[in-house]
Amino acid sequence: MTDLDLKHHRVPTSLGEIAVAETGEGPVLVMLHGGGPGASGVSNYRQNLPALARHFRVVLPDQPGFGGSYRPAEEDLEQRSITEITVDALFQALDTLGIGTFHLLGNSLGGAAAIAMAQHRPERVTGLVLMAPGGGWVPFGPTPTEGQKEMFRYYNGGGPSERKMAAFIRTMVYDHRQFGEDVVRARYEASLDESHIAFYHRYNAAFARRGGMDPLWRDLHRITAPTLLLWGRDDRTITLDGAQLMLKHLHDVRLHVFGRCGHWVQLERQHEFDELVTGFLAGRA
Repeated sequence: MTDLDLKHHRVPTSLGEIAVAETGEGPVLVMLHGGGPGASGVSNYRQNLPALARHFRVVLPDQPGFGGSYRPAEEDLEQRSITEITVDALFQALDTLGIGTFHLLGNSLGGAAAIAMAQHRPERVTGLVLMAPGGGWVPFGPTPTEGQKEMFRYYNGGGPSERKMAAFIRTMVYDHRQFGEDVVRARYEASLDESHIAFYHRYNAAFARRGGMDPLWRDLHRITAPTLLLWGRDDRTITLDGAQLMLKHLHDVRLHVFGRCGHWVQLERQHEFDELVTGFLAGRA
């Protein structure tokens, strides 16, 4: 799939513009990307779009601070968490686009935003897919995890480099050999935007002040949407042990675990991911 198959919007909100790409027809599926350096909606899910767009109107926002969306200022991050900022901006953007109810999918940082959206406006979320989501997870091991350390390291200690991006990707996945130099270079080049780098420093400082992600696990019971959890057994960023809390407190939940798979299920197990998401969400609109 090329960019010619995507419609691109710049959607105004009271906080700043949100960049949104979309493709396909059918029930709306909003897909939220993770928080790694250089991440965006299209870059995280490009390989999944041909399969998913056959069944859904796929909507890919860049979350505040990432891709083509606005960069939250330091005072914004002092007053509210990045998840609170993101939820506010995304609901405004979806309202402007005329989207009422929708399926929702999120990975990592985007998983935290998806949880919070499903908690705040449960009547709008018809089906929920979470891939190793932040905020709903309480680890049993030490934190920060190996993957979180790589994220914090990337823009520090001399700044970004292809070597550091390769190390970051090795930590995100089970077998880095399936991702060649072209993937490393593309993600590295996407991470070089100066405004994104400045945001990342503000975001990491705010993350440290707050002691990590918002404790969204406290209100998991507020989610009413049927929920599918997708997790790599070998995830070194948001580890599988944290799924137990979500299994206990979500009302309508099922878990699919992938062996020999890390944090990027949508890439490492692309075809299984496409089939599971389509099968779970079909008919739930």
